[in-house]
Amino acid sequence: MSSPSLPIVPQWLKLAFGAKRALVSCSPLKKWLLRRADLECGPICRHKGGQFAIVKQCREKRTGLEFAAKFMKKRRSVASLRGVRREEIEREVNMLQQTRHPNIVTLHDVYENRSDVVLILELVSGGELFDFLAQKESLSEEEATQFIKQILEGVNYLHSRNIAHFDLKPENIMLLDKNAPLPRIKLIDFGLAHKIEAGVEFKNIFGTPEFVAPEIVNYEPLGLEADMWSIGVITYILLSGASPFLGETKQDTLGNISAINYEFDEEFFCHTSELAKKFIRQLLERDKGKRLTIQDALNHQWIKVLEKLNVNMYRRGRRELKTKRLREYTIKSHSSMPPNNTYVNFERFAQVVEDIGQMEGSFATLAATHDTLQGEIDAMASLYNEKEAWYKEETEGVRHELSQIRYEFRKVEAMKRSMQDDMRAVDANLVTVGNRYRERQSRFEQTEIK
Repeated sequence: MSSPSLPIVPQWLKLAFGAKRALVSCSPLKKWLLRRADLECGPICRHKGGQFAIVKQCREKRTGLEFAAKFMKKRRSVASLRGVRREEIEREVNMLQQTRHPNIVTLHDVYENRSDVVLILELVSGGELFDFLAQKESLSEEEATQFIKQILEGVNYLHSRNIAHFDLKPENIMLLDKNAPLPRIKLIDFGLAHKIEAGVEFKNIFGTPEFVAPEIVNYEPLGLEADMWSIGVITYILLSGASPFLGETKQDTLGNISAINYEFDEEFFCHTSELAKKFIRQLLERDKGKRLTIQDALNHQWIKVLEKLNVNMYRRGRRELKTKRLREYTIKSHSSMPPNNTYVNFERFAQVVEDIGQMEGSFATLAATHDTLQGEIDAMASLYNEKEAWYKEETEGVRHELSQIRYEFRKVEAMKRSMQDDMRAVDANLVTVGNRYRERQSRFEQTEIK
């Protein structure tokens, strides 16, 4: 049901989702090829990324080719804790776009709707490596080495491009086809992958506790070395069925990693060669500078011995490793028991650390703003005090002048009253003089008449 104005695009047929069809409308996304298409998928075949991503199986109608569709729930707002942040989705897509290797899952296309971003990936249908090996009655070191070498080759490709996976663990090591004579390894899930840049310090607390390196636990600068530690843990489990650092709780596990608290228990490693143990020791090295690099690992004698001997894998005399414990490990890791192989709380703690850092930055900004405002307030207070002193001085002068005016006014008032009294006295005298004048006038007139 594509719009007529848009180019013809592949049609995806949903395998099992009722009769409902989902139209994925697209919006621009940095460096992503996004188009409008009918995207229909089958049932969930794998949960990835916790509660924010699922993977479904899809088929292209035109060609019949099958793919995996990874639906990633987008975070709606910065304040929300639900969904994957857009920059994290972009980073994962950018990492996958840069990789083309037989041992790394291939990204074919990207779609987006209002709530999800959908990654169309190569369908890796062989299941997890550990599940495949656990079904075997026994496993030889030679067989284990072949699979470890494939993991190393995939990681070598990443490290040659300065890309660190940061989430290497059994569930991210898949088989393309488990029915092949030598199944091909596929590394998946690049949600935590980062490009390591020279001179740029990168720290984070993420990954799965059982497989993270000490520098992640201790919140130290990270690099490609963290992947090598994870390979050491994976190799240890593959050869023994036991996890080197796994404790009763996440805190115990992280404490064991920080203290490098592990050993080669004879019960688990009685059939394991010293060369294999040396390989693991050199990977589970606290000092990143002494830890094997990917090239060191590929050239390690334990990895190279298969090529040198060129032996028949099924000849007598090979080192047989019982897979019973590996089977128990995979059952435990997939069980519904409260898992110790998830890192949800640790990832939340990382987010809290990040939020605290942002808050500290905000507090520093607020403190600087407070200091600036305090300076302005002090300046205004000083100006006010100067003005107030000037006004007081001016007021005193005005008050003195007003006092003088009042004094002069009172003097004038007193003089006015005195003059008024004098005028009344003059008036009284004039009346008296007038009366006397009239009296004399009358007497004068009488005298003339006589």
